[in-house]
Amino acid sequence: TVCPFARGNVALKAGTGLPCLTKVELRVACKGISDRDALSKPDPCVILKMQSHGQWFEVDRTEVIRTCINPVFSKLFTVDFYFEEVQRLRFEVHDISSNHNGLKEADFLGGMECTLGQIVSQRKLSKSLLKHGNTAGKSSITVIAEELSGNDDYVELSFSARKLDDKDFFSKSDPFLEIFRMNDDATQQLVHRTEVVMNNLNPAWKTFKVSVNSLCSGDQDRRLKCIVWDWDSNGKHDFIGEFSSTFKEMRGVQWECINPKYKAKKKNYKNSGIVILNQCKIHKMHSFLDYIMGGCQIQFTVAIDFTASNGDPRNSCSLHYIHPYQPNEYLKALVAVGEICQDYDSDKMFPAFGFGARIPPEYKVGIQGVVEAYQSCLPKLQLYGPTNIAPIIQKVAKSASEETNTKEASQYFILLILTDGVITDMADTREAIVHASHLPMSVIIVGVGNADFSDMQMLDGDDGILRSPKGEPVLRDIVQFVPFRNFKHASPAALAKSVLAEVPNQVVDYYNGKGIKPKCVSEYESSRTLAP
Repeated sequence: TVCPFARGNVALKAGTGLPCLTKVELRVACKGISDRDALSKPDPCVILKMQSHGQWFEVDRTEVIRTCINPVFSKLFTVDFYFEEVQRLRFEVHDISSNHNGLKEADFLGGMECTLGQIVSQRKLSKSLLKHGNTAGKSSITVIAEELSGNDDYVELSFSARKLDDKDFFSKSDPFLEIFRMNDDATQQLVHRTEVVMNNLNPAWKTFKVSVNSLCSGDQDRRLKCIVWDWDSNGKHDFIGEFSSTFKEMRGVQWECINPKYKAKKKNYKNSGIVILNQCKIHKMHSFLDYIMGGCQIQFTVAIDFTASNGDPRNSCSLHYIHPYQPNEYLKALVAVGEICQDYDSDKMFPAFGFGARIPPEYKVGIQGVVEAYQSCLPKLQLYGPTNIAPIIQKVAKSASEETNTKEASQYFILLILTDGVITDMADTREAIVHASHLPMSVIIVGVGNADFSDMQMLDGDDGILRSPKGEPVLRDIVQFVPFRNFKHASPAALAKSVLAEVPNQVVDYYNGKGIKPKCVSEYESSRTLAP
């Protein structure tokens, strides 16, 4: 049974709210990396790992560059920077063979550990790559940090070319395009590298997306240098030609691809081909603060597990036992998350539900504050079961579904579920989450106690994507599950940060995905808008 046990003004101490996120882009290049096999060059890939609770977790990885000892990677890492935290990073370079993309078959070429603060403070950090046993070789890695401006807009670009020079004897050229941003210090920064189109002098490269900040640092007049290469398997690519432009000029135009050496030597030289911009579409990306400052309210709902497995609340061993001096885990989790969410809800009125209990007929709600309501209702409850959470997800989803009819960014729903055991309606829960992923809502599940929560990882999906029993995938990742025991000896802020860290992105992903703009344009947004 899903039963409301309170809707009150939460008596929680004032929180400071979610930290204002600063995003940092990290660009990576290596020098002098060597393979175990001296006769061949490595196919390097850099993996970024971040340390959390003493363990390293993979965050992202670059593309694999074939046959290269001095790779400059096109893929960049975007990470959140928190001044108040020591964020430990580890960059690992692996040789990924063309036959295998897994790390088990790959050769470890070296690693480098540092903090994000070190990179940011120096802006450019170069260190030796250490192999197993922390032995330094001749290879090194360079990481360049660049703070993302408030502008998150991105541009969709599509290029093609015609009549490119043929650089191969027995076949046609295998062209690819590189775009560089010219920096203020006269250096150039790789922004994007297209795929290789084999054996084709008139290639049409795939459409790609890149942030406006990455492309031109928000400056539409910044020079861009574009180079067309003929790919060779030995890594020694042949230069076809180049041209320069600006983002402002990129509006359905074409450029002559020029080889300066040919132009100087050949009298009748015209060009080495034509590069055509087929598409240039700017996508406006609104930030979490755009929506919040535009009036979007975070509707916070809490659901607490009252199944019998928690133990009799009168017994000191019970997870629901109310200690006179020490709050139990349910209360700790409720306060840690609730005190942050309350800052984004103007009426501070949180619906609170209990599940898995038999409610006496004379039970009535009327207590101000979810915490007081929780403490007050325990003596009146008969703990029962089972642990079914699908009905609660469906109940909040119904409210979120009604919100979609407004076509506005008015309310986003966060459901916090506190439970002591593995849920018993997993199939229905997966179905409910897949449905909810289409709605303006997120689900946070905190596992209380020492139960085996390994089955809960299913909510993340075997392949990283949660699916319904029928195989339908979630539209967005909206679920975050954490066991409370991981934070038992940490501050409440650590738990809150863990479970709420993804909420801003989930809010933005939903509204941007639906093409819904903030309700009103704030001064904040107008100050960060790129001129058309």
